[in-house]
Amino acid sequence: GHMKGNTMKQLRFGLFENAQTNDSGTATWRHPDNQRHLFDTLDYWRNIAQICEDAGLDFVFLADAWGWADVNGERPDICDVEGLDLPRLDPAIVAAALIASTTKLGLVMTGSTLLEQPYSFARRMASLDHLSKGRIGWNVVTTGTAETASAAFGVPMVAHDDRYDMADDFMELVYKLWEGAWEPDALERDKQGRYADPAKVHRIDHEGPYFRSNGYGNTSYSPQGTPVLFQAGSSERGRQFGGRHGECIFLGGAPIPKLAEQVRAIRAEAVAEGRAADSIKLMAAFSCVIAPTHEEAVQKYQEVLDSQTPEVAVASYAWFTGLDLSSYDPSTPMSELHTELSQTQVARFAGLTVGDVLADWHAHGVRTKPVVGTPEEVADAIVELAEGADLDGFLLTPVIQPGSTIDFIEHVLPILRERGVAASGYDAPTLRERLLGTETPVLREDHPGAGYRAQSGALVG
Repeated sequence: GHMKGNTMKQLRFGLFENAQTNDSGTATWRHPDNQRHLFDTLDYWRNIAQICEDAGLDFVFLADAWGWADVNGERPDICDVEGLDLPRLDPAIVAAALIASTTKLGLVMTGSTLLEQPYSFARRMASLDHLSKGRIGWNVVTTGTAETASAAFGVPMVAHDDRYDMADDFMELVYKLWEGAWEPDALERDKQGRYADPAKVHRIDHEGPYFRSNGYGNTSYSPQGTPVLFQAGSSERGRQFGGRHGECIFLGGAPIPKLAEQVRAIRAEAVAEGRAADSIKLMAAFSCVIAPTHEEAVQKYQEVLDSQTPEVAVASYAWFTGLDLSSYDPSTPMSELHTELSQTQVARFAGLTVGDVLADWHAHGVRTKPVVGTPEEVADAIVELAEGADLDGFLLTPVIQPGSTIDFIEHVLPILRERGVAASGYDAPTLRERLLGTETPVLREDHPGAGYRAQSGALVG
């Protein structure tokens, strides 16, 4: 593609992580360079956070899930043997543990509107935002894929579109708590005067279809008010939700025309909600394997693939799609199985056999296919994707930790900075100012959450 050089917007970068040994339905923990099996140690996370902050990456994103692999009602033994799904840590606690050893790095964590209590969740996020001085983001998930999670929590499964209605209700309540309960300047902390101005502390009342809360917010207004809102729903209803609430939307890996179409649709959704098209930042997943020569990179990636037991693919695929492929002959066309598959999976595997699908899944699970090559090739791919699909940045999805992240930072980031398409450090103290380019750390006026801000003396209903 034609390089526009400095006319291109500066891309933002976050690191995709999660507090478990493996992720994305792959199990590469046996690879000698992979340190993810130490995810339950503070040293592992401090190291990752330091690598990211030293490099000026915008945030570390902690994915999460409550469910586990389930094949015909059983969790296969291979899940324990390979650490495929469990065990995990709570991402909010990992983030809290990193606040003290970082000063600029954003800390983004996943939280479920189906399984969290809005009142306690609002307090947890505000607490983190206070202590980090405005570096917190929330990846909003509706968690409806895992029947195992519903069983674990003893809550009924909620239908797909209903989960988004529930999420809208959850958002309205937390906006009231974050934006309307305490005004930003309610706290005076004056030993000779008053601690807080009663006129700026408001009772909230919420009687929604799913959630109710009446009373007072448990935390005062935090530096960002509402944490930066991340979202990744790709269904039509998910896009609508993202267009309304999202500030940073993640897209999976896809060919440029498809990514560009998703970006256009989400920006159009934002405009339909009365928001500016550029008020939503679109970030695509990006994975890479880097070496000095293309051949060495191919070899390096092959070693990662070889480190994973082939049986993992069957259990992992069943976990994500509900379909157990172990009972089919590898030459069976996937089209014969379509009734049991989710629509996205059907489209993804048109014209393939069971064997093809397992090989593909073995390679990257739900992770985007990595760009394998030299630093220049990887940098070119990033620029081409960003320009071709109108992206604002990338969520770096490591193949091996921390090696993938270090490789990207040491070899690709300098090229992108030289070309003027990546920022060369932290240009603002809070996560929202950096990612959204806002003048202040709080939600933009055109965001629906801003409508819940209290006016002194007015009731928030």
